[in-house]
Amino acid sequence: MTTWTNACKANGTAKLLIPNATFSVGPLIFNGPCQGSMVVEVMGVLKALTYNNSNSWVMFENIEGLTITGGGTFDGQGASAWSQNVSSLRILPTSIQLGKVINATVSNIKSLNSKLFHMTIGDSKNIVLENLTFTAPADSPNTDGIHIGRSTNVTITDSTISTGDACIAFLSGSTNVSVSNIQCGPGHGISIGSLGRFPNDEDVSGLTISNCTLTGTQNGVRIKTWPRPNASLVYNITFENIIMTDVHNPIIIDQHYNPQYSVNMTSSHVQISNVSFRNIKGTSVSTVAVSLVCSDSVPCQNVELENIDLEFYKKGKKTNAVCENVNGSSSGVENPPSCL
Repeated sequence: MTTWTNACKANGTAKLLIPNATFSVGPLIFNGPCQGSMVVEVMGVLKALTYNNSNSWVMFENIEGLTITGGGTFDGQGASAWSQNVSSLRILPTSIQLGKVINATVSNIKSLNSKLFHMTIGDSKNIVLENLTFTAPADSPNTDGIHIGRSTNVTITDSTISTGDACIAFLSGSTNVSVSNIQCGPGHGISIGSLGRFPNDEDVSGLTISNCTLTGTQNGVRIKTWPRPNASLVYNITFENIIMTDVHNPIIIDQHYNPQYSVNMTSSHVQISNVSFRNIKGTSVSTVAVSLVCSDSVPCQNVELENIDLEFYKKGKKTNAVCENVNGSSSGVENPPSCL
């Protein structure tokens, strides 16, 4: 931390080097603003302490001009805490957090066995994530790969994410995000949401997810909102050129998302519009390969299905599609037969 403080005061570009060795470290907050751009080159392995009563492990915040690279590993040692994740006995830390960061590139690093999420990006803009490898067992709870919220102009590419929850999740306030060439699985797929749980949820727009492969995931590409009276918008979303292999729920809009089965639920007031699912093919573990279940209060508008070819993963059954409260169109290959 002393090295970071001194480097942060330097003019021009300064580098913090973590050499090729193994270091056990508790929570680290790399705080700015800095005089110039910062490079953090992680060549070695950072191992988290097994106990960390904090919501973060390695945090970068209030920085303009940041590069994190080096081929090293952030080992969250999550197995020591996953049982507490399930029982919600205490706060668990995210391995890598970017908060209020502008103009950053994170590349060529690995995140292993995070206690909670591998990476979160919040209140940030102009972020590039590339050549990342995030790994945790399929049964590890809430080990999402990348969470994005209240951030704009984010690019994620050429990465492998194998976790126990969503590979990538777009939360409130995610805008202008491009995701491509992602190998996802195991995990819960690539999700927008959940949204609408809280009154101050912001709109989500301008997302493009393309040229990705999902293997053995619980969901494929998904939009999920809570059945609550909290209004916001989700619009201008494109999922295209995606390969599914033995995926449950390959294409899904779920506006009745309610994992807590709590009372006092109404209908979702999150308006979903201008969503395209294009050139998506592969195998579905569910007979319902396309499920577009929208809100009866604010039905989905202008949803497009184009060239969808999703076979049941075993011979002898066909896939089908389900639509509720959705307006849109379909064209090209229609397997399963379109419900639009």
